[in-house]
Amino acid sequence: MYTVSVRRPFIAQHFLTVPNPGPEGELHSHQFTAVVEFEGKTLTEYGYLVDIDAINAAMDDVIAQYAETTLNDQPAFEGLNPSVEHFSRIFCEGIVETATPTNPDRIRVRLWEDDEASASYEQPLSSS
Repeated sequence: MYTVSVRRPFIAQHFLTVPNPGPEGELHSHQFTAVVEFEGKTLTEYGYLVDIDAINAAMDDVIAQYAETTLNDQPAFEGLNPSVEHFSRIFCEGIVETATPTNPDRIRVRLWEDDEASASYEQPLSSS
C-alpha cells in the first residue's frame, strides 16, 4: 500500500457550544495543522499515487474557506459544535470535492489543534 501526505498549518477561531464548555466557550484561536493522506495499491503510469500539486491546490482552496475565520459562522458548521472532530470531516469532504482524486483508494485527514490534540476522519474513495 502506498501513502502520500501533505501537511499545512493555518489559524482559525471558534467557541464551543456544548453545556459548560469552560474557557473553550469563549472565542479563541488555534493554529490548526491539516495533514491530508492518501492511500492506494497502484501508481499512475508516471509513478504517482496522487498529484501533490493538485492536493496542494485543493488544500489552498479549503484552507482559504476557514483560515482567519470563526468556524461557528461557517455554513458547514451550522447546527454543529465546532469540534476538531467535525472539522476533520468537513475538511476531508472539501478536499475530496475540490481535488477529485481518482487513483487512491482512501483519504484520511488529521487536524491538529495547536500541538496538543488531533482528530481524524477517513473515507474510501470512489476508485475503491
